[in-house]
Amino acid sequence: MGKGFTKKLITALMIGGLMTMGVSGQISEAAANITNPYGLVYGNAITHNEAGKVNIRPVEYKVEGIKVSANLYLPAGYEENGSKKYAAVTVAHPNGGSKEQVAGLYAQRLAELGYIAIAADARYQGASGGEPRLRDYPSNRIEDISGMLDYLSTLKNVDTSRIGSLGICGGGGYTLAAAQIDKRIKAVATLSMFNSGRVRRNGFLDADIKGIQARLEKAAVARNKELTGEIVYEGFLPPNSTDEQLRAKMAELPENTLYRDGIEYYGLSHRHPNATGSY
Repeated sequence: MGKGFTKKLITALMIGGLMTMGVSGQISEAAANITNPYGLVYGNAITHNEAGKVNIRPVEYKVEGIKVSANLYLPAGYEENGSKKYAAVTVAHPNGGSKEQVAGLYAQRLAELGYIAIAADARYQGASGGEPRLRDYPSNRIEDISGMLDYLSTLKNVDTSRIGSLGICGGGGYTLAAAQIDKRIKAVATLSMFNSGRVRRNGFLDADIKGIQARLEKAAVARNKELTGEIVYEGFLPPNSTDEQLRAKMAELPENTLYRDGIEYYGLSHRHPNATGSY
C-alpha cells in the first residue's frame, strides 16, 4: 500500500477540517420532510449542480446481482470527456447510517479537495436492494467496498493507481478488512473506527467477554426465526421513536459517550428515513 498516497489522503482530510464531524444545523423531526433534492441531510450539502463547483451524480450498479444506490461526487472543473486523471476515494458509511448523512459529508469535502469520491448505501440498506432489509453481515459490507472500487475503476477519468478508501465508524472496520484483501486500495483512512466483529463478540470495550456464548445462542435463535420469515432486529435507535423518546433514552446515558452521541446525530440532528440505526 503506497505510503505516499496514504499520507496525502490523511493530510487532505486534516486540511479540509475532516478530522471533526463538521456538521451543522438542527434537523430533528423535520428530517422526515427532507427538501434537499438529493435527500442529503448534512450541513452545506449540494442542492444543485453548477458549473465550476463540486457536482453530485446519483448512480446505480450491481454487486453480486444486487442493486447498489450511490452518490458520485465530482471535483470542480471535472470534464467528462477531458484527459485529466483524478485520485478517487470510496466512503463507507457507519452501521445503521446512510450515504446521505456523514458519509456524504466526507465525500463532498473530499471532492472539494480535488478527489472523485463515492458514497454508497450498503446492500440490504438505504436505497440499495436486498432482502431482508437492514441485513448487516460483515462479509457483505466488505464486498460493498470492493463494489465501489469496481465502479470507480470503470470511470476513464479515475487514476486506478490512486484509489483510496475512507471508512467511518462501523464502515471504518469494514474498510480496514477490505484493504487487507483488495489490493486496488492504495491508501486507507478511518474516522471513529468501530470494530464490529470484536464488539459483537466481546461487548463494547470488551466489557462482556463472559457473555459470548449467550450471544451466540441468541444469534442461533434469531437465525432459526429468520427461516420462518421472522426477522429479529438489533440497534441503538428503537424504530419509530419520537424525539421525546430518543431524548429520554439519551438522558439514561453518560455525556460524550458513543451511543449517546449516535442517538443525537442519527436520531435527532441529522435523521434520515433510510438510516434507522437498526440491523
